[in-house]
Amino acid sequence: EELVEWVAEEVGRDGPGASRPALLDVGTGSGCIGITLSKRLIGVEIQACDVSEGALAVARRNAEELGANVGFHLMDFLDPGQWTELPSLRWLVSNPPYIPLRERVTMAAHVVDAEPALALFVPDADPLVFYRALGKFARQRLETGGALFAEIHEDLGEGVRELLSGLGARNVDLRKDLQGKDRMIKATW
Repeated sequence: EELVEWVAEEVGRDGPGASRPALLDVGTGSGCIGITLSKRLIGVEIQACDVSEGALAVARRNAEELGANVGFHLMDFLDPGQWTELPSLRWLVSNPPYIPLRERVTMAAHVVDAEPALALFVPDADPLVFYRALGKFARQRLETGGALFAEIHEDLGEGVRELLSGLGARNVDLRKDLQGKDRMIKATW
């Protein structure tokens, strides 16, 4: 919710401009981020992708029920060869998997049982795998001045900041959540 508010505030302030800019929600799952932003950001084209056909079916149904205009794409975002299927973008938003697998045993059962492991966990040896892909995509495919917004693991903020800076982000802003934990990042190219 806090990530969506931040995106809506920043994109709303930036405005759609002369053309109809696009925003991509990576790893959309049930579509809550993309759908909410489509209702809040009139004049912005909203696209969303996910690796799960089942998740996209739920997202499409949710978008239809809520009257949201979102273009959905079945794709593995970790495969750069599939990025060419996406339009030119101004903004990238994601709540990617970011929990190291070793933390599964300490998590509440209602979280682990309700969410597919694919949507939660990353390899212990490479917890920044999705942020690396997001940063590389942003460097290659975002319009000049475009921004990436993402939720992050509370322990990985500085690592994500360094990674995105190393991939050419001009500004990287780490933001705390309501509990005072580093949980969101914005990087501009």
